[in-house]
Amino acid sequence: MSCGTGFVEGQNLTVIQGSFDVPNDRLAGEAAALVKAAPDAIVAGPELPLRALQAATRTIPLVGASEDMVAEGLVTSLARPGGNITGISLLSPELDGKRQDILIEAVPGARRIAAMADSTATPPYHLQVLQHGARSRGVELLVFAVGGPGEIASAIEAAKAAGAEALNFLATPLFAAPGSRNNQIVMERIAAVRLPAIFQWPETAEAGALAGYGPRFADMYRQRARIAVKIFRGAKPADIPVEIPDRYELVINLKAAKAIGYEVPAGLVLRADKVIE
Repeated sequence: MSCGTGFVEGQNLTVIQGSFDVPNDRLAGEAAALVKAAPDAIVAGPELPLRALQAATRTIPLVGASEDMVAEGLVTSLARPGGNITGISLLSPELDGKRQDILIEAVPGARRIAAMADSTATPPYHLQVLQHGARSRGVELLVFAVGGPGEIASAIEAAKAAGAEALNFLATPLFAAPGSRNNQIVMERIAAVRLPAIFQWPETAEAGALAGYGPRFADMYRQRARIAVKIFRGAKPADIPVEIPDRYELVINLKAAKAIGYEVPAGLVLRADKVIE
């Protein structure tokens, strides 16, 4: 943690390393191992790991981050979480729609775009809202459900074959965690099919995608650290309101656009918080 928090690892803070980068059927075991270590708080996310932890403990404070904490049933409300979970709600359903609008603006001549969805996490009603929004803009939205890492490349290729002219990678750790192996697969395939794509993290655009809109991945961790400090100082998760991201950022990568032979409309470039030339 930063010096300003009063907690320094190795002095008055011990970090127990853990990971939920495992198949879903092993989440319960990973959660049990972390709970057995009896930490003062557990920082984790997204939804499925948080559910596994919530099933394993109702007393250890959990500082989470998920796409929509209220809709997922992890907390009672943003203002009053009501249990042992607090943290950050990314409001991803609303942001997925905003990213869709940005993508349609970025590819003004497109009549067919694709939403790349996580079949284990993206609810059907959310996809219906996106399809309605696309229709209202005169665009057909194709939905490609991906069940795991092994299906990512084939889904992208299927979207291209179906005539999609741009890709909206919906909010899910399956695609978007910057630097992850899954994200590397995504980046390789979108470059190969030469389609403009938008992601939930600005860092993904900095790594080579056309666009990213949302909170910064790194900022999300800093924000959760500040919440953890409140718990270390005696606050209860039930009394700490769930936060939303501090800020949202639009990054446009003109270098990536040039690589696929595409020109981003000038108006969108002017609105970007950061432009990569």
